[in-house]
Amino acid sequence: MEYGFGFGGRKMRQLWIVCLGIVLVGTASLGCAKSASAQTPVTNSGGCTTADFHAAHLEGKDMKFNVILPVDYASDAERRFPVLYLLHGFTGHYADWCANSRLVDYAKPYDEIIIMPEGDNSWYVNSYSDPEQRWEDYIVEDLIGYVDSHYRTVASREGRAIAGLSMGGYGALFLGLKHHDTFAAVASLSGVVAEANLGRWDVPIHERFKNGQSQFFQDIRKTQAADFGPENNPGRNDEDPFLLIRALTPANCPQLYLAVGWGDNLLNENRKFVALLSQLKMPYRYAEVPGEHEWKVWDEQIQRVLALEAPVIGAQPSTAH
Repeated sequence: MEYGFGFGGRKMRQLWIVCLGIVLVGTASLGCAKSASAQTPVTNSGGCTTADFHAAHLEGKDMKFNVILPVDYASDAERRFPVLYLLHGFTGHYADWCANSRLVDYAKPYDEIIIMPEGDNSWYVNSYSDPEQRWEDYIVEDLIGYVDSHYRTVASREGRAIAGLSMGGYGALFLGLKHHDTFAAVASLSGVVAEANLGRWDVPIHERFKNGQSQFFQDIRKTQAADFGPENNPGRNDEDPFLLIRALTPANCPQLYLAVGWGDNLLNENRKFVALLSQLKMPYRYAEVPGEHEWKVWDEQIQRVLALEAPVIGAQPSTAH
């Protein structure tokens, strides 16, 4: 169920649902990770195949990605298809979406290619500490270039969308807004939307981060310093969705969809970002749903992502399916 809506050029109306027992900082883990890597694999991933290619912006390393091709891909040799780039979360893996969700089944009605790349724990940004680890350029230049040259894609903004969960939700927003001329639609599921500016984090989470509580927070702390640089690094401005959105207009902003669970530690930062979208009169859809930071939420919400992005990039369900 969708609880918040916003459309550029119309009167904004926000519905905030208050439920007894919602815990903003409680049992759900921040980041994707524990749940992203510990789920029992779903045994319907036969539609996923794995490919690899040389990533020039990652020292020419061989990088893997999973791909789901539309059911008509082999039989219609002349047709080109739009592409959805789908990102994994922190401590996750390129295989997560096929292993932990029913994405293969959900994708069958849609006429699109789905690409799920390896992102390591990079936050999908060009590393501050290692100039050879340019993860933003790897996605936007290396990966998209390879996919467009090796698959029959609609190689334009109008045929391209990006989405992700947790770290990948941040990555989708960051890449989608910064490269708004590359993506027509962007979706963030339980996204760490405030990652580039720790000052936007909720105080309890910020304190956990600074104190390095648990191995998970220690790992985030290391990647924060390495990937984003010091907190006063001006380069963070080009990686902050809260600032990137201000450079856009309702006319050139990609279609935006954000969703987050009521019990997710990231609920408040997502609400803050959506409030900014409303203030700027940007077109968006927003959902708060039952659940925490977990695959149950992402498995449900990826169906919504597919349905919302399909008409934007031309991947509407075929009547032949």
